[in-house]
Amino acid sequence: MYQLVNAAEYKYPGREIFVLDILPVATGFAATASDQTLSLFDPLRLSQGPVKKLRTEHENLTAAKVYDAGNSIICSTGENGTVSVWDLRLDPGSARALQIRGNQPNILSLACSNETNTVAAGTELANHQASIVIWDLRSPSSPRSQFSEGHSDDITELTYHPTNPSLLLSGSTDGLVNITDTSIADEDEAVQQTFNHGSVHRAGFLNETEVFAASHDEKFALYDMAEQTRTGAATVDFGDVRTLLGCQYLAAVAPKLGGMGAVVGVGAQNQDMFQLFHLAKGPGGWALDRETVVGLPGAHGTELVRGFCFYDEQQLVFTAGEDGCVKAWRPSN
Repeated sequence: MYQLVNAAEYKYPGREIFVLDILPVATGFAATASDQTLSLFDPLRLSQGPVKKLRTEHENLTAAKVYDAGNSIICSTGENGTVSVWDLRLDPGSARALQIRGNQPNILSLACSNETNTVAAGTELANHQASIVIWDLRSPSSPRSQFSEGHSDDITELTYHPTNPSLLLSGSTDGLVNITDTSIADEDEAVQQTFNHGSVHRAGFLNETEVFAASHDEKFALYDMAEQTRTGAATVDFGDVRTLLGCQYLAAVAPKLGGMGAVVGVGAQNQDMFQLFHLAKGPGGWALDRETVVGLPGAHGTELVRGFCFYDEQQLVFTAGEDGCVKAWRPSN
């Protein structure tokens, strides 16, 4: 194991604050927290605290996604059914560029496509219905489209296809991962493929045809949208990562650019350890590389790590935890 050391950290003031996620953008990285804030940090001056901190006003902040990394634009959402668009280049008083009041139930998940100017939101199950609602940010007064028949429970994950922004992946606690062509209005025809994985915690695209899914009971598998594999069965079933990797939970999966695999972050509170495994495709197929695992000893103590990001050029890793801390990690030499 290649170990990094804790080089810097920032702890949110107050008690029992969870740092929920980290989102890299051009001006640094943004962090969301359970005190309902969206904060921008300078990666090289982490211990000095946020460069700016914004109140999100979602009642309970549930999700945030990058809309335009180059221009530092982020979308956020929460329990009051609103979606906000933030320009982190601006002063806090004017940073909220847009707020969509969609008259939706609690929104749990978001996906953003700068290419098509759209934001998709996944709702919790309410009145026997869970919906994917899509807005065009150029005319956000009403949804561009809505899909309400693909899932029968909370929609926990949404992400757009890396090269075809008409395709949207959705994951739900109903166990399904759906691939929906959002350009098709007829819902019966819009869902292109369905994978039955189990209650979905994390899911996304690895490349143009392959997707990953992780369940709330820590099952991890890969699926393929390609025509020749349209059985819906997993192409690689890793099973329970707790047994496979000697951990207690899977926190997040960060796909690498260009279809070059992903980094899988797993933690073990009883060992005060968080580890990053490279998911790579070699001659024998997909595998979690045990030889190049990166360890973050001490991690966030006995608290869960909720998110991470990495800057390869600077050899920096950042983690967000339920101890209210954002931490920076780097090689010891």
